[in-house]
Amino acid sequence: MKTTIDCYNKVKQDCYKFIKSQETKTNKFKDKNKMLKSYLIPTCFWIAKKSNKKSTLIIGLSGGQGTGKTTITSIISLILRKYFKLKVFKISIDDFYKTRKDRKKLSITKHPLLITRGVPGTHDYRIINEFFKKIKNKKFSKLRLPKFDKSKDDRCHKKLWYKINSRPDIIIFEGWCLGAKAQKNLELKKPINFLEKTKDPDLIWRKYVNIQLKTHYKNLFKQINEIIYLRANNLKILQKWRIKQEKILWLKSKNKRNLRIMNKVDIINFMQTYQRITQKMIKDVPKYASIVMKLNSNHQINSIKFR
Repeated sequence: MKTTIDCYNKVKQDCYKFIKSQETKTNKFKDKNKMLKSYLIPTCFWIAKKSNKKSTLIIGLSGGQGTGKTTITSIISLILRKYFKLKVFKISIDDFYKTRKDRKKLSITKHPLLITRGVPGTHDYRIINEFFKKIKNKKFSKLRLPKFDKSKDDRCHKKLWYKINSRPDIIIFEGWCLGAKAQKNLELKKPINFLEKTKDPDLIWRKYVNIQLKTHYKNLFKQINEIIYLRANNLKILQKWRIKQEKILWLKSKNKRNLRIMNKVDIINFMQTYQRITQKMIKDVPKYASIVMKLNSNHQINSIKFR
């Protein structure tokens, strides 16, 4: 009989090795045992129970910037592969960002703020749709998917793209806006920060992003079978975590030449583009997500709720 303790004993060495690779001298994971035993391993049992060898289960892992989506996705994937012997493919919605060239075109034809990656409308939803379509095709064949380099703010060369050679049992699709819903037009009128007030006084950018959520992204999100949501308390704590994340990116980058690393002011300004959707998600997504993991101010999971 499979149990949490049995699973923990078989995966702890690999999990700790991965966690260590993510740490720096000044940024250490706390209470790793509890994170694995109380939250991530039970989540993997839940996912494994939902899986079906005949079709691919698409799990959306969502949460604000800096919540640790990529790290948690990696640990969950490791456990599902090691203990449950499932074929897992993980990818971020960030990898589907439009190229810098395409975003520049968008900024000219639609609104200047669309040069900044992040909000709905700056991803290539057509590639994501094609990805989901091919994964669900019974006659699945090899597949290549883009990879995005945030430090360069552009898509990687095709030779570095992801390769899927066989159909996965599980896809973990992570992204900050997965599960977000559009607002009513009346809610868009009042600016919620300095960026909206000064850079989008005519609501052109806000309305464009909202229409994307109402149409293309709504259709994308319908194809996700289950949503796991990492809930932080507020935007301020997310800004703090995102600043720390950027510092770690700098420390871990071997080739620092030409890197587009942001400072504190850059990040706060950058996150204003995310603010409206992020704040709505903090309030709304826990109402309909399959699993909600609440994070405390120390960046630790302190509760979990299964629907």
